[in-house]
This record gives sequence, C-alpha cells and structure tokens, in this order.
Amino acid sequence: MTDKHPLDTPVLIVGGGPVGMTMALCLAQRGIASYLVELRTAETLPDVKCNHISARSMELFRSLGISQDLRAAGLPDNYPHDVSYRTSTLGQEIARIHIPGRNTRLTDHSGPDGHWPTPEPPHRINQRYIEPILRRHVQKQSLITCLFRHQVVSFTQDEHQVAAQIQNLDSPGSPTFNLTAAYMVGCDGGRSMVRKGMGAKLVGDEVVQRVQSTCIRAPQLIAHMKAPPAWAMFTVNPRRSGNIYAIDGQEIWLIHNYLREHEADFESVDRDWAIRTILGVGQDFDYEVMSKEDWFGRRLVSDKLQQGRVFVAGDAAHLWVPYAGYGMNAGLADAANLAWHLSAQIESWASPQALLAYEKERHPITEQVSRFAMDHAHAMSQRRRDIPPNLEDSSPEGAAARAAFGQDLYDLNVQQYCCAGLNFGYFYDQSPVMVYDEEKAPDYSMGGFTASTVPGCRAPHFWLAEGRSLYDELGKAYTLLCFKPGHETSVACLTEAAALAGMPLKVLEVPDTVHVPPEYQHALVMVRSDAHTVWRGRELTQKGARELVSVLCGMP
Repeated sequence: MTDKHPLDTPVLIVGGGPVGMTMALCLAQRGIASYLVELRTAETLPDVKCNHISARSMELFRSLGISQDLRAAGLPDNYPHDVSYRTSTLGQEIARIHIPGRNTRLTDHSGPDGHWPTPEPPHRINQRYIEPILRRHVQKQSLITCLFRHQVVSFTQDEHQVAAQIQNLDSPGSPTFNLTAAYMVGCDGGRSMVRKGMGAKLVGDEVVQRVQSTCIRAPQLIAHMKAPPAWAMFTVNPRRSGNIYAIDGQEIWLIHNYLREHEADFESVDRDWAIRTILGVGQDFDYEVMSKEDWFGRRLVSDKLQQGRVFVAGDAAHLWVPYAGYGMNAGLADAANLAWHLSAQIESWASPQALLAYEKERHPITEQVSRFAMDHAHAMSQRRRDIPPNLEDSSPEGAAARAAFGQDLYDLNVQQYCCAGLNFGYFYDQSPVMVYDEEKAPDYSMGGFTASTVPGCRAPHFWLAEGRSLYDELGKAYTLLCFKPGHETSVACLTEAAALAGMPLKVLEVPDTVHVPPEYQHALVMVRSDAHTVWRGRELTQKGARELVSVLCGMP
C-alpha cells in the first residue's frame, strides 16, 4: 500500500459465499483487514448445491480453526456417507462405495479413502450448513467488515489502488458510495462482474451436460428403501438415470435428472415423471418441491485471473460440471493461495512481481481439474447410454448384468468420490516464487497420486506428536523443516538472509523419534504455509541463502 493514497481497506472482496468468506478469514489470520460485499442478507441460506468438503479444504479449515465446527454439522452422526448405485432409489443396489460417516470418519480406515495421509479426511456436508458456519466465524472477526445487501456496480484502478462504486440494495434510489482498496478480489460467481470488468473471458466448452435439479421434502423415503440409505444414491435403469443426495439425512433430498441427447430442452421432460422414475415410486407417493433449477454443466476457465490489482477466484475464475465436488473446493484453494500472495504484498516483504505467482500457480490447475471433470462427465454419459436392457430382470442373466454393470460403475466412480489425486497430487511447476531442481513432479490422476517433496508439490503429511500434524506447526509464511543434525550453519545463513529481507521464517527441528515419510530425503525442506514445498537441499551457504530468499520474495 502507499502513503500517498489513504485506503479504506487493504482488500475488498466481492462476493460473500464460501470462497469470499474463506479468503477474508485467511487474511484475518494474518492480521489483515478486508471488506466483504455480499448481495444477500446475513440470514439468507444458499441453494442446495455443493455437497462435499475435500480433504485439502478440511486441512485449510483446520488451519483456520473451523474444521471441527464443520465436521459436527450436516448429516446425522450415524448416517452413511457412502455412494450407492441402484436400479432406483427404492430398487436393487448394484454397487456401493464405502465412505465413513461422521461418527467413524477419523477411526474407520477401511474403504478406498480410509487411509489417506491427512489430519483431516473429507466431509460430506451441504452448502446450506457450510455457509452459516463460515459466516459466524467471519462475523466474529473485527478485521472483517461485512456489507450485506450491497453490490459493487463498477470499479476503476490505477497503480496505487482500486476504487469500487457500491450500491446499497435496500436503498436502490440512494447514490452509490466509493470504497478504495489496495487489491480487489472477485468471488462473485459465474456471472462475475469483476471478471467482466477485468476484460477477462471464459474459455472452454459451453455445454457438457444438461440437468434438471429439484430439492424435495420426502420424510417417508428412507422407510421404503430396500438397501440402506447413502449420502449419494444413483439411479441407473433404461427409462431414466439420475441421482439423489441426502441433505439432512432425514427428509430433504436433492435430485438431479440428466437429460438425454435427443431431449430438445428442459421443458420436453416431465419433471414429476422423472423424479418418480428416479425414486422408483408411483403416483401414490407424496413429496413436496422445495426448490428447482435447470442448469448446464460447463467446462469454462477464465483466460486470465489477474489484471493489475484486481483478481478473480472460485466460480468467477472457472466453471465446470460438479464431478468430484471440485467446484467449490477448487475455489477454496484459489482463496487460500491468493490470500497468501496478497498477504506477502501487504506485509511488504515480497516484490510486486511475486503476485504473478497466483495466476501461474492456479491457472494450470483449473485447466487440469476442469478436464478431469469433463472427461468424467462424458464417461458417465456413456454409461447412461449403455445401461443393459435386462438390468432389472429377476433372471440369472439380469443378476449377471447387475453384477457386471455395478462393478463397472464402482471402478469408474471410486476415483471421483475418493479422489486422492485431486486432493494431494496437484503441483505448481511454473511458479516464480519456487526454486525447482532437476527432479520433475510426479504425474497424478483424479484418483491417484505419488507423494513427493519436489518443489511445487504438497509436502507429505506426517504426525509430530499425538494429534499434532506437520501442518499445524507451519509458520504464517515459510517454514524450514530440518531433518538431520549438523545444519546449524545453514540455518543461521537462512535466518539472517530472511531477517534482512523481512521475510517471515519459522525453523522446525523434526525430532528423529518422529516417523517421517520416505519421500523426505533432503536434510532441509522449505514449506509454504499452504503446505507446498518451495525448496529442498542439503546445505546453504550465505550466498545460497540470499539467492533463495530473493526468489521466495519474488526478486530473482
């Protein structure tokens, strides 16, 4: 920030959904104030959209002191978080992916994601529960000023600041007022005014799939199920395919009906018929429509994430079909990443050039994840076209068809619902504030990854003590992990260089009694507060330490 232009706030965040609130909380954790401008009231609940917080997002919320509150909310304690494939919601189950429920999530190590190397496994919870929890934590923060029922209608920027014109929506005839900030972040969704104001464009595939979504109240549904209930229950039969998500685990459900290629538009499909066919119920079954929406699944990524002092994150930066739950979760990763880079600027220890790292780090990831999601959407569309016509037959041939098709669905979908690769495998290989070496980061898929300390990768997790994770001990900027004795000179050189640059540095001596993953082969590993490795080595001279700090501060 500059003394020549007094500012109202260091950061102006446009949009108070999960991404915007998480960014504000990340900044506040560093002692940085922000304004949060949101169209809705403080009491408005969101639509029943996102249904999943990934492990990486739960790790982030753990660092913010929110993970326990989130894990205590959502579905009932004993409600299964499984994913079930059936001939209808009330029909025969043909496959089930086991995912521990809330009361066994931290103790059940069976199943395809029970052994993940993280202090915070994923949590199945609807956005209707997520937002009120985040909002309570936001409103506790004196550093966060919330402007509910307000809208940023336009903005300008120069080399010193961003000036936003804001309208009070409860006083539509009143004049707008100005807020000035060092930086502005658009977390304002797929129709983002901020993205449009930046001159950025969404690029990709406009239509990947078409979906009718209906939130219903049906308290008697569970009692009629042949198979145990699950968090997600997919219907596959020759007449209609769709899926239903448990919102409260009792009576509220979200149903997705996937339109087929020959169906011209949303109006060509009778919503009630589709719902009853997906559920497997007749006209005598009563349900209440709470809300409904018709939407297109897309694969669109903004062609730029930054223009000067203005940025976009979350749905403002990328839109894709919600496979693997990586719409909101990718946005949360954007928020944590950008908050880190903005903090380095506001704390005045990083070069302005270091801000380029946000786009260079996050843009390739959004491209990769969007293609994973799109490819999976296409694969599932093909499965819906290939449903065996005898799937519901009571004959031996029908049983064989169910067994084979169920296994195929399990193998395809376990990678999106237990997506270790998307959680732990992605890496930053183009960042200007990381020091790369000769080793390349290992490839990853949606479902699989190889742990690595290659710069840009997520530092492999390990426990330092009972209930105390490596990630719990990371400093607010950089942490030097020291694994072997005899590195006092290197530490002294780095500590001196960091102090001269004003770069926050924490030194963490890892006791030899700690079980360290085999990927840690270097005596010294530098890790950012977002758990990404930025450098590794065996020793540092004074010259090497100064050069390392220079790069980490964005001054190569």
